[in-house]
Amino acid sequence: MTGTADQPLRVTGEEAKRIKRDALGIADRMRHHGRASTALKSRANEPGTQQRVYRYRFYPAPSQAEQLKKTFGACRRVYNEGLALRAGAWERHRVSVGFAESCRALTGWRQAPETGWLAGWLREVSSTVLQQSLRHLDGAFTRFFKQSAKHPQRKRKHRSRDSATYVRTGFRWVENPELPGTGRVTLAKQSVPLDMRWSRPLPAGGDPVKPSVTRDQAGRYFVSLLVEERIQPLPPVFLPGGSEPKAVGIDLGLAALVTLDDGTKVDHPRLLRKYAKELARLQRGLHRKKKGSANRGKARERIARLYALISDVRRDMLDQLTTHLVRENHVLVVEDLAIMNDVLLAA
Repeated sequence: MTGTADQPLRVTGEEAKRIKRDALGIADRMRHHGRASTALKSRANEPGTQQRVYRYRFYPAPSQAEQLKKTFGACRRVYNEGLALRAGAWERHRVSVGFAESCRALTGWRQAPETGWLAGWLREVSSTVLQQSLRHLDGAFTRFFKQSAKHPQRKRKHRSRDSATYVRTGFRWVENPELPGTGRVTLAKQSVPLDMRWSRPLPAGGDPVKPSVTRDQAGRYFVSLLVEERIQPLPPVFLPGGSEPKAVGIDLGLAALVTLDDGTKVDHPRLLRKYAKELARLQRGLHRKKKGSANRGKARERIARLYALISDVRRDMLDQLTTHLVRENHVLVVEDLAIMNDVLLAA
């Protein structure tokens, strides 16, 4: 045990191994136990390349939607179980549990007959996806220890976003030779590729890695593909008839979304005001539905679709505005002000 007068004791060494094995049910590390350890080789990006995410919408078949539903639920359950394991190990035994121990505990959850239906449920989902859920939990604890985020919280079914991250061994990619940059993506535990809408092709020669599948509150499915590509910088923009770079000053405000230094103003879209009557009508319909009924679920989905439309329109407007500012100017100058202070003064 180690510790000081101001800090709680921490159990380490053989005693920590015994507690993890007997009290927490974490098996000892047996694979390659007698082999000499070697340093891991980090995978560095090629010079001049950057990682970029391409997001596409897809339409799953009923069997795929059912399997993804199980995957989302299993990832959420494993995240919560891993959080309870690590928090309980420290609170009750003063033992630190890391990512490797959580993965060994996951193996026990999938194989132990005592867990019953949980083990059967987890075995229907790819183990690599569940390990990625534990990796996300480990990253959340890392940010908490660095005091850059709050303590990880449990995920709830209707409050947390449905997502699952696959690794190289958890999906299959076959590129279409007739349309380079497009192809078929087949996820683990599925035999049919995803019916994707290729809004734009992937960069030439870039194989996607680490796809992340998400489902929003409106019931839409998206897959994000991570690729490495060479991003060409934009050409410089100069003032007419000179070599001085073109610059623009941007003022973010409340009355107008953006005010440029030449007096140009971009108004707020005011989308919530535009769809206020429709939202009120749908909300009244939701409150008339019986809690737990199928009609109430349909009403919630209609409201979620309208909010998704509002978010898409707002995001598209901001993307067009920022793209125009970046391509038409060489330097962007934005004042560093706290808009919240203006709101408090105005109130």
